[in-house]
Amino acid sequence: MTNDTMPDTTTETWVAVGPAGAVGTIHRAADGFRVELYGRRGPGGTYPSLQSAKGAVHKAMGPLADRPEFHAH
Repeated sequence: MTNDTMPDTTTETWVAVGPAGAVGTIHRAADGFRVELYGRRGPGGTYPSLQSAKGAVHKAMGPLADRPEFHAH
């Protein structure tokens, strides 16, 4: 089950899970949503919306990667 359709306004952390396991996290920050990527997938960053942060995680996975699932924690 993914958390892609509706932004969760009470959750502070989302874990991105791809076919090979966890690929990163998104944390709510005062200035937006901070992305932390695991391994050498590229730099993280802060994004103005949850949707744009999810898109950044997906893009960092590479051009042929399926969109990861995002689990609220």
